[in-house]
Amino acid sequence: MKFAAKVLIVGTTMATLAGCAKDGELDLTSGVGISVTRSGCPVVAVPDGTGDVTLFNPAGSQDAAAIDVVASITNIRPNCNEGGEKIFSQASFDVQARRNDARGSRTVTLPYFTTVVQGGSAVVAKRLGQVTVQFADGQQRATASAQAASYIDKASASLPAEIVQKITKKRKPGDPDAALDPMADPEVRAAVVRSSFEMLIGFQLTEDQLRYNVTR
Repeated sequence: MKFAAKVLIVGTTMATLAGCAKDGELDLTSGVGISVTRSGCPVVAVPDGTGDVTLFNPAGSQDAAAIDVVASITNIRPNCNEGGEKIFSQASFDVQARRNDARGSRTVTLPYFTTVVQGGSAVVAKRLGQVTVQFADGQQRATASAQAASYIDKASASLPAEIVQKITKKRKPGDPDAALDPMADPEVRAAVVRSSFEMLIGFQLTEDQLRYNVTR
């Protein structure tokens, strides 16, 4: 299963050219003036087609005139703790909703998912949650906040020692491999991909809702 994810907030899977490594992070230095700092924290993203949801009235219709409520996920705020035996990744986000009929107070509850993906394709965890949006009488727009969280195995998010050695090997001008990018090595590239994680957040859509999002 593959995800096409639009990254909203990048939590340092690969970050900061010419930066300095902090405690517990790996300084991926080529020896020729380029440095990349890597941590085990996942990228936080919203998969394409799942960042908004449209409710219709009547429910079986998908006509523009039948649009009842439209909601979208926005303002994702990630937080990651690598200090324990497992990496704890958490993200707060807002759901902004708009309804067409502002008469009366109304409560709308929307399901959402949190999925952890390893190596771009392997789903290692999935959780479901709900966010409730409350409209006051006469109010057309409303906002609610929610959270997503998951644990990631620290060993799985770490590069093997032999791969770290290949990446951080000092290369001097004139050396046969001085101009070679370590990431060009298929073994290194595969190890980096395998140890990379994403935490994906989106609305838990029905097949009809997802089809509507990707074809409108």
